[in-house]
Amino acid sequence: MNRILLLGNPNVGKSALFSRLTGIHVITSNYAGTTIQYKKGNMKWEGRKVEVIDVPGTYTLKPTNAAEEVALGMLRDEEENGDGIILNVVDATNLERNLNLTLQLLKRNIPLLIVLNFWDEAAHKGISINAKKMEEILGIPVATTCAVTGEGVNELMGKLKDAKKSSYEYDYTQKWQQVGKIVDDVQCVTHRHHTMWENLGDLTIQPLTGIPIAAAILFLTFEITRFFGESLTNFIFDPLFKTIYLPFISRLFASFPEFLSVLLLGKTPDPLDSFGILSTGIYIPFVIVLPYLFSFYLVLSFLEDWGYLPRLAVLSDTIYHRLGLHGYSMIPCILGLGCKVPAILSTRILETERERIIASTLILMAAPCLPQTAMVISIMSPYGGKYLVLIFGTILAISVFSTYLLNSLLKGETPELFVEIPPYRIPRLSVLFNKLYMRLCSFISEAIPLIMLGVAILSLIDSFGITQSASNFLGKPLLYILGLPPQVLPVVVTGFLRKDVSIALLRPFFLPPEQLAVACIFLILYSPCISTVFVMIKELGVKKALQIIGIMLTMSLSVGGVLNLLFRIL
Repeated sequence: MNRILLLGNPNVGKSALFSRLTGIHVITSNYAGTTIQYKKGNMKWEGRKVEVIDVPGTYTLKPTNAAEEVALGMLRDEEENGDGIILNVVDATNLERNLNLTLQLLKRNIPLLIVLNFWDEAAHKGISINAKKMEEILGIPVATTCAVTGEGVNELMGKLKDAKKSSYEYDYTQKWQQVGKIVDDVQCVTHRHHTMWENLGDLTIQPLTGIPIAAAILFLTFEITRFFGESLTNFIFDPLFKTIYLPFISRLFASFPEFLSVLLLGKTPDPLDSFGILSTGIYIPFVIVLPYLFSFYLVLSFLEDWGYLPRLAVLSDTIYHRLGLHGYSMIPCILGLGCKVPAILSTRILETERERIIASTLILMAAPCLPQTAMVISIMSPYGGKYLVLIFGTILAISVFSTYLLNSLLKGETPELFVEIPPYRIPRLSVLFNKLYMRLCSFISEAIPLIMLGVAILSLIDSFGITQSASNFLGKPLLYILGLPPQVLPVVVTGFLRKDVSIALLRPFFLPPEQLAVACIFLILYSPCISTVFVMIKELGVKKALQIIGIMLTMSLSVGGVLNLLFRIL
């Protein structure tokens, strides 16, 4: 045995079992020709290394979506290789539904072992399953585990060598009758009252109570992310960067030739203005993005392990369907309130390229990221709440209009939302932090090289005078449309690097509130920041990324011009 495939329905604990078997040093990959992700790692078994693959969750071997097609493809690959086994991970609290996939797997030509997971939760629900009798009926070994605590994993390891092909025979047209018969033979359910978690589950899925609860949870998510993100940036990462890292690299490369020194360190000591690969290229991802990303992923992982996110997806599905998406698009959009980079990366959970394009446009235009929001509030608050309502209301209206437009222009259907609603569970800290670690490693390995590359390109462009030439060429018509003074033009260039800083740089110009509102809307919408641009290119390709940027620039100029005209008239 050289390989183990963890295969089962969504939300049966495959990822937790995967972490138990392999640890946290894993590789996340896209399946060939798709954006569907899967995880693989290694474990030691009987003195040798065995590869473990966490296959995308599937309900059937007759695919109904891209993830299920990938699962079937990986199963077929394994049948051809002939050197691995399948661990069919089954939710012991929902045996009947899970056995549908199990019976399909029994007909495949691969050694199989059934893992009855959530064994402790089944007992709490009054569910008793005779694993020995199940072994006798199906002719393959059955192990019982609670992956989040590690209970039963050692026994599972001892049974791996017993995995085998089943001799169980059944008529496929009688599959559900067979499932019912097996459940009747091996399972016993005793009466019990609803728990507090189950009552909460009912409240959070009903629209009347679920929507206010969702609003409260989203508000708390935003506030926790803002508090921890700001604290980490202001009190840890920024001081460490400016007092230790920046002086060190400045001394290290001080004697380098001027061109190379400017390329690496930039022109000024300020890491946001220098455009140096080792200054700006490090400061943006580690000091600006990573603290917010850490705090947001921490909250997101908690909500995920708690079992809330599927309920949020169901509650928002009707609204998102009108935009050409389904409810799970809510998750990338929530991420986008913190930072656009991880939000664009998280669109991988959507099934089609059409959905990813629409969702990316909505993410970029629906609301500014957290630092931008804070800066807009700071700069506009002295002029009263009406200007804040104008700015954020305009941005939201533009995003909805653009998304509707894309939904009409891009041909294709919006898939229905079929999502398993898991019970609420108290998150395990070890599992939560392992997941957080893997997500941050993914950001560091995927996004940070792109950000540094983008800074390098901008630095080279600037060193050859291209930036100044472009500013001189585009400046007058741009400022004429928006009604802004010429001094504001360099702020637009700064906004490509970091939007909240560009908004803050408007303060010294002492613009009237009407011009400030136009400038804020334009700076938020005219283009994503450089980090997001390069991540979009990686995820969607150059053509699609440029199309989205074109939509944003067109909308920002059009709306900015209209507002400028209205303010002049009024």
